[in-house]
Amino acid sequence: MPWLKKRLVPLAGLLFGIGIVVAVAVVYKTHPGFLKNLQDYKNKDSLVGYGAVFVISIFLNATIIIPVSNMTVILAMGGILPLPWVVGLVGGLAAGIGEQTAYIIGRSGREVLAKNKIYLRIERLVNKWGFFAIFLLSVFPLVFDVAGIIAGAARMSFWKFFVATWLGRTIIYVVVAYLGYYGLKALPWFSS
Repeated sequence: MPWLKKRLVPLAGLLFGIGIVVAVAVVYKTHPGFLKNLQDYKNKDSLVGYGAVFVISIFLNATIIIPVSNMTVILAMGGILPLPWVVGLVGGLAAGIGEQTAYIIGRSGREVLAKNKIYLRIERLVNKWGFFAIFLLSVFPLVFDVAGIIAGAARMSFWKFFVATWLGRTIIYVVVAYLGYYGLKALPWFSS
């Protein structure tokens, strides 16, 4: 029965990852205003805004087939909410959780992604530099899905991948949130 375990575990992981991607796509398709409703809350002093950042960040980072970036949401929410550093921390934590979909798919088997130049280049980076490559690549949202798949396929530790993703995304999200915070204050129609 070792052959069954050898084939069943990767298949189960692959199906789980695909299930998450399909669920996100279904929610996105059936409720197109879902993200807009979370962004359009009215009480900026409540925890609802930070909760919205968390949910949106998980949602947008869990997508693999929908090429979207969370940076505009972090920028806008950093400008709206009173504590931009909290926006970055919450968004970074949620990004670390959401990016696990690519990691799980990669852990299930590297055949999911075609071996092209970009894949091979990122694979060499991840294999050579591991944690630090994931940390640096987490700044680039569209490339990072490939890095997550490669990290999973290379059998990088779950915790190393999560911590590197969380730290990298948190740093960039705090910077982007502060850009939104100070950028919106510079616009005369947003200042109070």
